[in-house]
Amino acid sequence: MSTAKVTYLGDLRTEATHLKSGATYITDAPTDNNGKGAAFSPTDTVATGLASCMLTVMGIKANQMEVSLKGATAAVTKTMASDPRRISKIKVVLQFPAGISKKEQVILERTANSCPVHYSLHPDIEKDVSFNWGE
Repeated sequence: MSTAKVTYLGDLRTEATHLKSGATYITDAPTDNNGKGAAFSPTDTVATGLASCMLTVMGIKANQMEVSLKGATAAVTKTMASDPRRISKIKVVLQFPAGISKKEQVILERTANSCPVHYSLHPDIEKDVSFNWGE
């Protein structure tokens, strides 16, 4: 069974629908590639997917350890290259609430760096990930 349906809406815009839930999101081509930049670009969703995946698997592990990550955030910066046009670097800066022990931090960082999206990205894409604990 399919995971999603993507419909081209015209004007370099798509609508993606998650088939199980019906949730949707829009993508637009970025302004540096003939688009309006009015929504996430497809490459933005890839870069953001890395951060979402990291926080999700960390959340699973944190729940198992009875640690709260509620309020944790990730700032994502995507760098593009050309010839061919592609993502060359994804920078993720993760910020966590205070009160997580050093041992728990090590476990959670290892968990984040083993998320499925991290392993799915091409090895040529530089992944610059930093963890800020309770700062």
